[in-house]
Amino acid sequence: MYAYFKGQLVAKKTDRIVIETGGIGYNVFYPVGRIAMLPPAGSEVQVYTYTSVREDALQLYGFASEDELELYKQLLAVSGIGPKVALSLLSTLTPGEIRVAIISGDVKTLCKAPGFGKKNAERLIVDLKSKISTEDAIGFVPQAQEDAGMEDGVMAETVQALTALGYPVKDARVAVMKASKEGVTDTESMLKVALRYMM
Repeated sequence: MYAYFKGQLVAKKTDRIVIETGGIGYNVFYPVGRIAMLPPAGSEVQVYTYTSVREDALQLYGFASEDELELYKQLLAVSGIGPKVALSLLSTLTPGEIRVAIISGDVKTLCKAPGFGKKNAERLIVDLKSKISTEDAIGFVPQAQEDAGMEDGVMAETVQALTALGYPVKDARVAVMKASKEGVTDTESMLKVALRYMM
């Protein structure tokens, strides 16, 4: 119904924001983990929106980018995942982390989102794995590396070691990304952990 709203950010609540545009204030549910990243109240913002229409309610869900919105729509297409559950996932993980978890079958990471159980995670992986390209996920790895506080050298060396063993570069990068989340900080340990994800 609405592609986006551009207007004044009036208020930031626990799970939603209020945007005024054209003299009307709109309640827009927003990923909880991203609300703090918005500018102060009174600033102009542009929020990409999804309109959920049900018999008893009409609700708006907002996102900082078209990419987040598109991923949100993909999540909603999975049976058993409704607007609030999908929003919970995007409140807990970045789009890149969600995509990497899906293509690598990482149920544990997906289950970090409140209200997102093992069955939902497994269904999500089965339904979306073929619809998300490795290139899409890899595009987010540099940011994820930065977030994990890892040195580029260790991750790069591990990827090189995996490719020397004959593994494809793209698969090696995904495995290293997952290994970095387990707290390993040296190349040898990371290689051992990454090899588990290559099997």
